[in-house]
Amino acid sequence: MDTPPEPGLIEAMQKLIGGAGTAMVAAVVGRLMWHAGEVRARRRPAFGLFMIWELPMAIGMALIGDGAGEYLELTDPQTVALIAVLSYLGPRGICAALERWWVNRKAP
Repeated sequence: MDTPPEPGLIEAMQKLIGGAGTAMVAAVVGRLMWHAGEVRARRRPAFGLFMIWELPMAIGMALIGDGAGEYLELTDPQTVALIAVLSYLGPRGICAALERWWVNRKAP
């Protein structure tokens, strides 16, 4: 007998807190992963009021990632992963990645 697969973590989170809540959790986790790298490199202290400024970045990246996921016709789990990646990179990281891609692309 084939049984349907168990829902994954993202599906469970969506049932618990909804799609928008899941997107925000992914965005905040992405920013926290970036922040942890900065703390390890000793460029930032672990805690402080400056972390409040990470919230608008996380919200913005969640909105951009949700729109990009919709445009690319991604599934919900794929969109949540895209949001986390975009939030981790932030605007500067995305710009650097696009510039590197543009410079290294093959000319037609």
